[in-house]
Amino acid sequence: MEMVQTGSRPLTRAALAGRRRVLNDGRTVTRKELSASAREAGKALALRPSLRLVLSELVAVWGEQEWARLIVWPSNEYLVTRTGLSERAVRYALRDLVAMELITPKDSANGKRYAVRARSGAIVDAFGFDLTPLHARRGEWASAIRARAETLERRRLAFDLLTAHQRAVAEALRALADRYPETPIADLVEAQAGLDAASPRRRGAGDPERVLAAWAELRQMTEERFYAAGYDGSICRHNETDHDSPRESWSKGSAGIAGPDRPTDHPPAGVEPALITQACPVVRDLMGGDLRGEHDILSAGRLLRASIGAHQSAWAEACTTLGPVRAALLVLIVAQLHDDDVSSGQDRIHNPGGYFRRLVRLSAEGRYRPEAELLAMRRRRLT
Repeated sequence: MEMVQTGSRPLTRAALAGRRRVLNDGRTVTRKELSASAREAGKALALRPSLRLVLSELVAVWGEQEWARLIVWPSNEYLVTRTGLSERAVRYALRDLVAMELITPKDSANGKRYAVRARSGAIVDAFGFDLTPLHARRGEWASAIRARAETLERRRLAFDLLTAHQRAVAEALRALADRYPETPIADLVEAQAGLDAASPRRRGAGDPERVLAAWAELRQMTEERFYAAGYDGSICRHNETDHDSPRESWSKGSAGIAGPDRPTDHPPAGVEPALITQACPVVRDLMGGDLRGEHDILSAGRLLRASIGAHQSAWAEACTTLGPVRAALLVLIVAQLHDDDVSSGQDRIHNPGGYFRRLVRLSAEGRYRPEAELLAMRRRRLT
């Protein structure tokens, strides 16, 4: 014959697991401590509002008894009045809190919730809900909150990088269409449209890291095609040898114009990435390490162009008159000089974007040599 217990709730594994949770310190848990555990659990588990409401009211009726278990016994009618939820919503919330091992039921023989009193009237036990699992797992809540924060930060950084790739691709395609219309870009535009459709939105639930590699590859392809279109098979200007003497210093008034020649070492042929990294350490923070080649130089220049306030038209002028790599070199130089200026408190470069445009025009006239400036900047850092 099957026995049915009147008023009892179905036995679940979560309810049994909750009973195994114990308090380690053996002292009375205050309502304030229990409330803090409830808030942390809500953050760690991203509880929906109805669960937070019911859990908060369960915590609020804890009487701070000197018991080994944190038992509370509010009725459903009381919880309905306090939370403003329907009776069904309260029952569903209690069911879900049990399933998540935040509370565990302690049922009486008839399924009612009530306190057990001694002859003196003192409460010695109760039947209702046990909040011990909520407080016993407080270490888990702290770890989960940290992990959640780290996940959100990784997601934010991934979306920032994704946005940088998308903007760089769009900028390169616009530049190709405007200045080199004879260069075919249909395949790049098609790839951009496909990646745009597959890319998640920042406020959505997608994973940006899933398409980062594809965007990085497309960015490299578009920038390399722009680079090739700009030189069109001619000798790259950044590989020309400069045998003039470098400047030893610069100022707001001189705008980096070369002064009289001084006896000093001649710069090497071309500009090595190591020289740029040593002269302009700001690129390490931007690129996460040293520059490795022309692609890194161009990428760093494109990313820092907006940070120095250089208008798109100034960048376009620099790419047209000097070439993309030398334009990027000027961006890095201005970014480092401005950073040094701010760090020293001298505040001589009030408009780094305008300073960049001025250096572009001086370089086009042959009155400014980025290679020599880099050597002088490195020497100043080493002395």
